[in-house]
Amino acid sequence: MSKPHPDYISTTNACKLCRPLGACLAFKGIEGAVPYLHGSQGCATYMRRYIISHYNEPIDIASSSLSEKNAVYGGGPNLKLGLTNVAAKYRPALIGIATTCLTETIGDDVARYLLEYTKDTEGSEGLPEFVHVATPSYAGTHMEGFHGAVRAVIEQRAKGGPRSETVNLLPGFVSSADYRLLKEIMEDFGLNCTMLPDLSETMDGPALLEYEKIAKGGTPLAAIDAMGRSRATIEFGRTLSDKLSGGLALKEKFSGSHYRLGLPIGIGETDRFFELLFSLSDLPVPEKYRKERGRLVDAYVDGHKYVFGKRAIIYGEEDLVVGLTAFLAEIGIVPVLCASGGTSGRLAAAIAEVTGDVLAEQPQVHEGADFFDIAELAESLAPDLLVGHSKGYPLARKLNIPLIRVGFPIHDRIGGQRVLHLGYSGAQQLFDTVTNALIAKKQDDSPVGYSYM
Repeated sequence: MSKPHPDYISTTNACKLCRPLGACLAFKGIEGAVPYLHGSQGCATYMRRYIISHYNEPIDIASSSLSEKNAVYGGGPNLKLGLTNVAAKYRPALIGIATTCLTETIGDDVARYLLEYTKDTEGSEGLPEFVHVATPSYAGTHMEGFHGAVRAVIEQRAKGGPRSETVNLLPGFVSSADYRLLKEIMEDFGLNCTMLPDLSETMDGPALLEYEKIAKGGTPLAAIDAMGRSRATIEFGRTLSDKLSGGLALKEKFSGSHYRLGLPIGIGETDRFFELLFSLSDLPVPEKYRKERGRLVDAYVDGHKYVFGKRAIIYGEEDLVVGLTAFLAEIGIVPVLCASGGTSGRLAAAIAEVTGDVLAEQPQVHEGADFFDIAELAESLAPDLLVGHSKGYPLARKLNIPLIRVGFPIHDRIGGQRVLHLGYSGAQQLFDTVTNALIAKKQDDSPVGYSYM
């Protein structure tokens, strides 16, 4: 059950990040786009540093750089001047504008400013198109900013028309490696797919001789415009609210089929995804995925004795927590605490849905949690491992147990953008990582330091 809402509002080491940060990452998954924060310069600097530390890739985030004066008189002039400067220096196809705490608090009307700017610059050459989304940090998490930006892009750009054979895929916020895998899976099923967003290349690109101001890759604008004509939309997110669902926005405006699934982490959730792809493509599951699944089942059998009965605390973004909990339960690990900074109200029900036929007892589930809460509970739960992003390292060190680094951010290891979570191949990597971490812990704790299992 979810814990009762506390009678205080302060947070110690929040288990979430700010809303506009998520919006910036969503915009980075669009071809030719530049993220733009309507707020102070400090917001953009903080987010760039945070994102770069995970992806080890450069990212530019433009800012309207508001000061105390603008907090009194409004940020419209700064917003418009900034748009002109970004258009001149970057030549983007799209500028994705996200608001911040400051501009939401003073009530800046970004939609009106953009209409005024478009009218004032009518006839000018080289100007990009615009998408805007409201993302006050004090009213949500980075995941709400991410999904809100995706929905805003769909609402402001997608158009209807004759139905096409294209299938839309809204995967949510996963790693660059996951985006690459999803594109490969859709292609192997013979499905013409528009995936929004697509950070497979924009946040994990090759080394270049010359710096590109806007990284190649991302979802093409023409493909986004055509999303309203697609015959079906697949959307990952068991805890995603209707008001943030881009898939529901498409269904309500253009009809078409809408399928909501959990993140395909582990065998059970991946099977559900592949069953849907089979029904949409009328093609059998390709042999390479059948073999991947078979090898994964074999690995589960081989490693069962090392993981069975171990106790885990899982934390992070709500839908990632749901998927990881489903995976851990199916390999025999007992989830004892599932925690997230999100507050969808759907986390406990989603976890019960994916583990109800596996777990004898449901784990404790805490929404709106921070690491102070998690640490307090961990003392009595005697976990054998933590599963989540790198902000949990101090707790893992204190408890002297392994930390399995997944999701975002991973700041104390290299390759966070290449961690594969999804599909049978992602489950294989996760299983090997979890099993080896538990073996290593037992080996390190052994007084004889054995070297053969």
